[in-house]
Amino acid sequence: MTTLGSSVRPGQAGLAAAEVPDGVAAVELRGATMALGERVLWDGLDLRVEPGEFLAVLGPNGSGKTTLLKVLLGQRELSSGSARVGGRAPRGGSTRIGYIPQQQPMDPDTPLRARDLVGLGLDGHRLGLRLGRGGGARRAKVDAALAAVGATGYANMPVGRLSGGEQQRLRVAQALAGDPSVLLCDEPLLSLDLANQRVVSQLIDQRRIEAATAVLFVTHEINPVLPLVDRVLYLVNGQFRVGTPEQVMTSEVLSELYHTQVDVLRVRDRLVVVGAEDPGVHCEQGT
Repeated sequence: MTTLGSSVRPGQAGLAAAEVPDGVAAVELRGATMALGERVLWDGLDLRVEPGEFLAVLGPNGSGKTTLLKVLLGQRELSSGSARVGGRAPRGGSTRIGYIPQQQPMDPDTPLRARDLVGLGLDGHRLGLRLGRGGGARRAKVDAALAAVGATGYANMPVGRLSGGEQQRLRVAQALAGDPSVLLCDEPLLSLDLANQRVVSQLIDQRRIEAATAVLFVTHEINPVLPLVDRVLYLVNGQFRVGTPEQVMTSEVLSELYHTQVDVLRVRDRLVVVGAEDPGVHCEQGT
């Protein structure tokens, strides 16, 4: 599978950068193939994501975007090939990775404070509550993560009483609490209004810049993060393309991937894709 050229904009040196040895990719896939029965999501994927790089992962539903994140989280095994995070095989419970899930409203009666939700990020994605562990050092890490996303003012409020935007800020803080070198973001802007989309995107990018944290950002809507993106990984129909937005988000490339005519238009610095079903960016169906 052809891979387009790359353009890396590394972040500034910081704590997270020190966790990845010099010359080692934050994320690396070699010959990676993922098959579900007879259905191949992607085949022979070679991908190297550098510290401080912002990679948008695009494609229609069922193309394997979330599955890719699960591989890096150590929750799924590749059908063939290899995956490395900071030079190591993925494993569950690694604080090397921060994970930001889709925004989902919480029940108003959820018996969990904002700071407790953030503290779960220190448990490396393990299940179950582990509140009160680690004493002052743990509290300091949680406080620092809350401050980083501007959530100190509601740190002790029940999470179910907070707005969707406030809850998603907490999920970003949770992902940052373990000082990760890689941020995996699975549709983190879904269901957020434009103002909160902008806030959450800026928080993620701020971390990338300040700590050289690599970001893999799964999204159906590239426009909110388009100014931040270094490269795009586009998955569709078992195929992929990797390159800068200017290289991948073109009529020629998307038409080849979808095996049908697809037009990519720029309207006031926004991308509009016409003619593909569920193409992974703002879409208007062609006639």
